[in-house]
This record gives sequence, C-alpha cells and structure tokens, in this order.
Amino acid sequence: MAVFQTDFVTMRASQFFISTLKEAPADAEVVSQKLMLRAGMIRRLAAGIYTWMPMGLRVVRKVERIVREEMDRAGAIELFMPAVQPAELWQESGRWEKYGPELLRFKDRHSRDFVIGPTHEEVITDVVRREIRSYRQLPRHFYQIQTKFRDEIRPRFGVMRGREFTMKDGYSFHASFEDLQHEYQNMYQTYSRIFTRLGLGFRAVAADTGSIGGTGSHEFHVLADSGEDAIAFCPNSDYAANVELAEALAPQKVSRGDTPPLEKKATPGKIRCEDVAEFLGAPLTSTVKAIAVMHDEEFVLLLIRGDHNLNEVKVSKLPGMDPFRFATDEEVEEFLGCKPGYIGPVGVDRNKVRVIADRSVAAMDDFVCGANEAGFHLTGVNWDRDVPDPDVVADIRNVVAGDPSPDGKGTLDICRGIEVGHIFQLRTTYAEALQCKFLDEQGKERVMEMGCYGIGITRIVGSAIEQGNDDKGIIFPAAIAPFEVVVVPMGYRKSEAVREAADKLRDDLLAAGIDVILDDRDERPGVMFAEWELIGIPHRVVIGERGLKEGKFEYKGRREAEATMVPADEMAQVLRGKLAA
Repeated sequence: MAVFQTDFVTMRASQFFISTLKEAPADAEVVSQKLMLRAGMIRRLAAGIYTWMPMGLRVVRKVERIVREEMDRAGAIELFMPAVQPAELWQESGRWEKYGPELLRFKDRHSRDFVIGPTHEEVITDVVRREIRSYRQLPRHFYQIQTKFRDEIRPRFGVMRGREFTMKDGYSFHASFEDLQHEYQNMYQTYSRIFTRLGLGFRAVAADTGSIGGTGSHEFHVLADSGEDAIAFCPNSDYAANVELAEALAPQKVSRGDTPPLEKKATPGKIRCEDVAEFLGAPLTSTVKAIAVMHDEEFVLLLIRGDHNLNEVKVSKLPGMDPFRFATDEEVEEFLGCKPGYIGPVGVDRNKVRVIADRSVAAMDDFVCGANEAGFHLTGVNWDRDVPDPDVVADIRNVVAGDPSPDGKGTLDICRGIEVGHIFQLRTTYAEALQCKFLDEQGKERVMEMGCYGIGITRIVGSAIEQGNDDKGIIFPAAIAPFEVVVVPMGYRKSEAVREAADKLRDDLLAAGIDVILDDRDERPGVMFAEWELIGIPHRVVIGERGLKEGKFEYKGRREAEATMVPADEMAQVLRGKLAA
C-alpha cells in the first residue's frame, strides 16, 4: 500500500486530468505504446520523445519511490549530475570516438563541444577523482535518477526504445576487486527486491558486458512474450543467461563405424540449408552452414549446423576475431571461387582461409555442405578423411530449447524478456582512463575498482504493460498503478446517500494509507468502467442505491471476470487485505 503527500488526499476524478482515447494512433507499434497513448499516460512530441501526462507520471513516480527506498536501504547515496557534459571527459575516456552516432554532440555559443549524456560513467568518475583520495573514504556508491538521451537511429515501441528516457544509474568505487564483488552481490539482491516489490515477473540472467566494458554482468528482464531478448534458462535450477552468452556444450562424438563415400550432388537453386535438406531427403541436423566473414584482411569460414543460428557476440570474443564483418560476394568469390549459397570447407586453401567450426559441427559425421561450385552440395562429408580438422573449434552458436544446461542440472528452455536493469563489474576501465586513484594503507597510489548499476525507470512502465494487459486495457501491479483503488459511485451528484457513502469510503481508505481516486464525474457507468479498466486500476468499488439498501458495495478486481458484493462496513478491511497480499 502506498502513502502519498497531502496534495493527493482529496483526489477526485473531476479534479484530475483524464485524457483517454478510443483508438491508438496508427503509428503505434506495440501493445504498451498503444495502451499508454489510449490511457492518456503519454503524448508524443517527436520521434522517441514523449510528454508524461499526469496519469503516466504517477506510475513513474511510484517506480522511482520503490527504487529510491531500496537503493537507500542498500547503502547507496543519491546525487544529481548534469545532463549536459563537456566533450573533454568523453575524449579522456576514449568514448568520444567509440560511442558512435547515438551520442548527441553539440557546440555551445563559444564553439566548445558538449554532449547530452546517455550515461554518466565519465561524470561520476570525475567527481570521485576530485573528492576521494584515501582508502579510508572507500567504498562509496552514488546513484541518481535522471533523464538520459540516446539518439537511436530508429526509435520505436514508445517508451520501450525512445531517445529520451529516465534512468536510475549508480556507480560504486572500491579499493579492491573483492570489495567490488561484495557490492555487486549487494546490488544483485537489491535489484531482486526492487523488481519483486514492483510486482513484476522477472528473471536475472548472466549477460555480455557489451560496449560498456568490464568483466561480469547480469541483466534483469521482465518476462513477456513480446520481449526483444531471448533468455535461456533451466527449469530445474537457477541457471539463466541471455542467449548471447549462454554456453552451448559440446555434444559427444559417436563413432558410426562404416561411413558413406563423399558424393557431389546437384542442388540447383537450393542455397538455404532447409531447402537443401528437403531436396536431398536428409535431416536438417545433418547439414552444415558456412558463413564467410573477414577479420582485417583475413578470410574466415564459420561453420554451424544447419538448424542453428550464429552467435556474433561469441564469435567476436574469439582470439583474433574482434572486430569482424560479413564478407562481400566479391570476397567470397575471390577466396573460394564460388558465389555465396554453395560454399563449404572441403577443398579450400587453408593457407588463405581459416576455418572455425562450432562444437556441434566438429562432432558431426557424414554431413552435407556446399561444394564450392554453384548448384552443387557434398554429402557424406567427414572430418580428417574429406576435410582437415578445423583450425579452431569453439562455441559460436545460439543455444536452443532442449540443449543441456551448462550447470548439468537438466535441459534449457527459452523465454522472451525485456531488459529493465543491468549491473556491471566495470573494474578499472574508466578509472584508469580518467586517472581515478587513491592512496592505500602503505601510501601507494592505486586505481579504483568500479561497479555500474542501471535501471530503466520509464522502460519499466512499458514493460509492466507488455507483461500485464488484456483486451480491455492495462493490468498494472498494485504497487505501480496510478491509483490502487477507484471508487465509482452511481449518481454521485444526484443521490445524497451515494455521495455520503462514497466520501466516507474514500476517507477510510485514505486513512488506511490506500491510494484511492473517487470518480465524481457525471458520466455513464459504462464509460467510467471502461476508462478505469483501460488505465489498469487494480481494484474497483461501485456504490449504488440498490446496494446501499442491502448495506453492500460491489467489488471487482481488475483480473476478475465477475464482481462480488461486500458488506459496506467491511470493504476497507477487504481492500487492505487484498493490497497486503
């Protein structure tokens, strides 16, 4: 249950601003975007930039409150850093060139370069290097809740991938890696409490550190079928990882005894593994997909099983493969003498072509691959006999449902998630670049260890809606709904008995610390019911003259199909119980 300031305690629908729409704008793409626009929570100003209307802002503030309470409880200290940052800091860290066009750069009237901050590693590191000099001042954890801007090339999905958004970003500073690891676990537990209190179904997953750097990272995902990210998890254990990071274990190689001879077979117009397998009457799992890439001037052939997908993140982490790009058609013809679609590892000049095979491919016998001749594939291909063993065998594919779990406790399943939080062990990446140092117990100067911890405040709102909705509208968890309870009197302005009962219930609920709004508008019941269901208020109480004669109010939960009658003098207690649950 939420407790609010006194300016909310007389909240009436006639005094509030409700601006619902019957239909979402035609350019709205995902459920959360459509429903937030229809419910009057946001209004579009420009591509990826939204005004938060009063109804939506209440949700944002509730999310912020829970985040603040848990961050404070965890020992972090709030500050507030500028959105506008001088280019010198970004040049000093090396990200001025590396960050790319998402970094909005501009010049002031004196032609000095600035950026609108997409994140604040540079700024907080500059603060700490100026303020902290001794190990006695460590550890420290600072956080803020602030507007960020990332100039997305194609902003979409409303607040899910906008250009301007609100984020909680925190940064910790430590004298040792061991101390950083302790705070990392503290934040893992803190984030778990935050998302539990928000009332969201979520999962923490091991993740790639990406462009932000560091040595360890976990993402926190709100589970939703519409999620952009695929999550691999084991139903029998706590194992969970982003598909980009989840390890695909090497299968056992099984000896088959006699093997068929190598044969070249015509496959006219068949370039996809699925089409080749169907044409040859072979299982898709017996085909090998060859993907040509370039690392600097080196031509590399990546081999994965026909039913698997390449994991570019894993490839980029292999020695000598960062960065890589896909080869052009001209480069494929130059190195293999064949157009793409029919390429494979057999007969290639291994002095000019490096072959990297996925673990599953390295364990295959009698497989099908391109013959490096247009319109032909090879069958019955075997390592050593027909083609030299790969130069490198590595995990370079995405895991799939049914793969063995890396922790050995069952098999993996795949679900979809929306990333709403991310914690990193940054280590010394930024501290070294910006010379953020301290004096240890021996008076020796050392570089600080850093952690970084982010939560997408406004993204949580969209994620909650993606997770909770139906054909009537939004289904908010009570913790972040604009209001926990709506009281809907039938004929508020016509019946004194109804008005007195509604006002008393509202006062009783407010006294109990329940966030309630009284709909005192002169609207038809159907209109009011539909609006509050669209907005997603978890609990609705209807007060009418017929019920009053029996001493009862009508109660309906947002997720419930039918309403029930509750004795009027018990309604406040019933609602307290439901909210406490």
